[in-house]
Amino acid sequence: MSGYLTIARDGEAEIEVKRSRFLVTLQRVEAEAEARALVERLRREQWGARHHCSALRLGPPQQPVERSNDDGEPAGTAGAPMLEVLRGAGVCDVAAVVTRWFGGTLLGAGGLVRAYSDAVRAGLDEVGTLRRELVREFTLAVPHDVAGRLETDLRAAGVTVLGSTYDASVLLTVAAPPLDEPRLAALVAELTSGAGVLVPGEDRWVDRR
Repeated sequence: MSGYLTIARDGEAEIEVKRSRFLVTLQRVEAEAEARALVERLRREQWGARHHCSALRLGPPQQPVERSNDDGEPAGTAGAPMLEVLRGAGVCDVAAVVTRWFGGTLLGAGGLVRAYSDAVRAGLDEVGTLRRELVREFTLAVPHDVAGRLETDLRAAGVTVLGSTYDASVLLTVAAPPLDEPRLAALVAELTSGAGVLVPGEDRWVDRR
């Protein structure tokens, strides 16, 4: 598995159902502790709300960590439906918290499931998604007089150039997904007439918009 979806940015959205307000907060997270901290922050900031229900998915998605909490709503009517929406959207590394202010009308179990689900869907529509991709970093030392042209040619060919360091020579840092490594090696050989040597570095996840 070389990639998965997450949210494009943190954000909020609000819906109203029979005068009950449902405010969803979506946030990128890398650990359960960050999700718990988000819930506690919202409890402090929105202290007048009755419920702060939550769902969490941490990727990559083959074996995600998943958590949900109904926070006082009838069992299975809030956290689990929220989590199901995140699953359906295929997003990981995200915490969703829906803060509810009661409007005076009981919604029933089915109404709560729909409301909490719709709130998360509205939030996902608001923030959008992006793809996280596993790449390997490579460094490439080149002379100063060809560095600018080489970087331009690499970018034009769709190669991710992460940065450059100028010293006695120019050290370009590039990245490629595992399946693209042979293509990258061939491209560098072509552009440098065989003189360029790719030195492999660490694997890491990067965002692709």
